[in-house]
Amino acid sequence: MIRKTMMKRFAGVFTAGALTLMGAAAWAQSATSPAGTAVSPVPTRTVPAVAVEGGAQPPAANDPQAQLVKQGEYLARAADCAACHTAPKGQPFAGGLPIASPIGTIYSTNITPDKGTGIGSYSLEDFDKAVRHGIAKNGATLYPAMPYTSYAKVRPADIKALYAYFMNGVPPVAQTNKSTDIPWPMSMRWPLSIWRKMFAPAVVADTASTDRDPISRGRYLVEGLAHCSACHTPRGVAFQEKALTDDSTAFLSGGVVDNFLAKNLRGDVTDGLGSWSEADITAFLKAGRNDHSAAFGGMSDVVQHSTQHMNDDDLAAIAKYLKTLKPVDPNAKALAYDDTVAKALRTGAGKGNGALTFLDNCAACHRSTGKGYTQTFPTLALSATVNSTDPTSLIHIVLRGAEMPWTKTAPTHYAMPGFDDRLTDQDVADVLTFVRSSWGNQAPAVTVAQVAKVRKAVGAAAQPQR
Repeated sequence: MIRKTMMKRFAGVFTAGALTLMGAAAWAQSATSPAGTAVSPVPTRTVPAVAVEGGAQPPAANDPQAQLVKQGEYLARAADCAACHTAPKGQPFAGGLPIASPIGTIYSTNITPDKGTGIGSYSLEDFDKAVRHGIAKNGATLYPAMPYTSYAKVRPADIKALYAYFMNGVPPVAQTNKSTDIPWPMSMRWPLSIWRKMFAPAVVADTASTDRDPISRGRYLVEGLAHCSACHTPRGVAFQEKALTDDSTAFLSGGVVDNFLAKNLRGDVTDGLGSWSEADITAFLKAGRNDHSAAFGGMSDVVQHSTQHMNDDDLAAIAKYLKTLKPVDPNAKALAYDDTVAKALRTGAGKGNGALTFLDNCAACHRSTGKGYTQTFPTLALSATVNSTDPTSLIHIVLRGAEMPWTKTAPTHYAMPGFDDRLTDQDVADVLTFVRSSWGNQAPAVTVAQVAKVRKAVGAAAQPQR
């Protein structure tokens, strides 16, 4: 995922170029490999198994090594390694995915077992250093958007399984890594080592497993390989996550990534998961939708390529753990549905640009009641996404549209069109302000300036002239 600026405390230590690179560290994506988490395998889509040496097939299915490879495959899915290390229409894990940063474009690297261009020459120790310590084989520090600050919590046994999978279960692909487009001096990596020493936690050891306790298992998954915090935790001035564990309510309290708000996952009743049950969370991770919401943006990809393939026990464990997180605002009161606006819209009494824009563009799917159609067109009434203080996601979706993920349990692929060429910035601000103050919603108004900023950031069409 991608992050933003830098810390004043280093002002007297680094040159301007080094400071810029420090800020870009969390913006850029990783320059190397993945890591591991869940213990119980049963992936649904297998990658053809090809051993590193001579293309030999891996051991028989009842062989311990084959089981280790299978476990590693499951862990790689849980980590969604392919999301960053597979380019569109590219070979699995061969890298080449472009990642934009404020100072230039970098490209994810080849993590197939090809010895010439991939990680085929990595030892287990080399692999572990990259995944959990953020140090490449050549000793350079990786860009910390490779979430090694989370992977530090992955147990060595799971790292070993991941290594077995990438070395014996992934076909080698000879594809040379692309150089970054970052100019010197911002391309220097030495400042990243200081960032790593300041913010990366110590790696864990193979202590006695607590996986039999669902909450402990959920914590292990969420804080470690699933690296939920990388998107759902706000960043500090050096782009470090403000918290890596639940020691602070900043942990998983929401953060902006790729011009979407990765929502608050804590127990807040207005913009968090306070009104979601464990079953709601599990359904969302498995199907990409539930009665409250639907996945969009980067989360849609996470569900489609990662969480839907996790086993039910692990999904339930994640849900149980998330429900233990205390709210950021324990004094907030739950919202209650109010049908005043619904009645006004039905009788034609709804006036103003926001109401009329909603009727013209939104009501057919989301209905005058704001309740949408269950697990088809998401509800807007009392929605945590709608009631988030930051309206970035809503603006982005209205301008560019959004798609639900395709999943095994919910195969119908619904999508919302973008309205960037149909609605002016004023229209978008008015309709979202209307939505955020109707049916019991109580969220701040959206401004024209906020819409204009997102329109530019997401590359939306210029607003229509009227």
